[in-house]
Amino acid sequence: MSTHDARSAAAVATGAPQGEGARTPVQRAPSAVSPRATLATAGRVLRQIRHDPRTIALLVVLPCVLLGLIAWMFDGTPVLDQFGPILVGLFPMIIMFLVTSVTTLRERQSGTLERLMTMPIGKGDFVGGYALAFALLATVQALVVVAFAVWVCGMDVSGPVWVVVLVAVLDAILGSCLGLAASALARSEFQAVQLMPVILFPQLITCGLLMPRDEMPAVLEAISRVLPLTYGVSALQDVAAGGTFADVSGAVAVIVAFIVGAIVLGTLTLRRRTV
Repeated sequence: MSTHDARSAAAVATGAPQGEGARTPVQRAPSAVSPRATLATAGRVLRQIRHDPRTIALLVVLPCVLLGLIAWMFDGTPVLDQFGPILVGLFPMIIMFLVTSVTTLRERQSGTLERLMTMPIGKGDFVGGYALAFALLATVQALVVVAFAVWVCGMDVSGPVWVVVLVAVLDAILGSCLGLAASALARSEFQAVQLMPVILFPQLITCGLLMPRDEMPAVLEAISRVLPLTYGVSALQDVAAGGTFADVSGAVAVIVAFIVGAIVLGTLTLRRRTV
């Protein structure tokens, strides 16, 4: 994005006058949030992704391919019914973390973020816009993946399917928000990829996917209580076993709290450029 484009986007986002005679707008405080600027940022991100077929394939096609392979490998067994709902929430979270962290870092490396931040657009607008854009993508992704798993692969869920969709969407949004926060720690796209196992793998090990949490050593079980993926996996396991929304509402509330916390952390740690 050129300097002129960055200024125009910021002007449109905030209602500032454009043209040669326009005055330079006064930058708002970093904590201020403008709904118009947030929506404009979200729209810009969605337009960029719309013209990137590789990212679209990574977000939508890859999870379906992986689920299809698992359904094919374990055809005639209850494996897909048992683990499918968990994977429906797990794959989107991992992919959204990777895409969001790399995309945000690329904005900072290219200087786009620094140019935008000289305009009346705050950190909250940038992070909020990204969170909103990827939340919409996460919703589409979860709907496609769940529909593919249920109606193409034949996954049988004892509980309400809409609860599976809800938890999958929240897991994907959580992955995006964690990616936003993690991007502040990386100085290159390679480092952003390296952060994925650092942040996600401990959660995969302790979330109850590999073994029941009540059978883990006491220390690992205690650690799992403060990791967000634990509650996503627990909710999906309960729904797969026939649980309703009332049974998983507590876990859903915890996931939402982690999402809010990750957005706040991403706003506080956002840097204009890579040093």
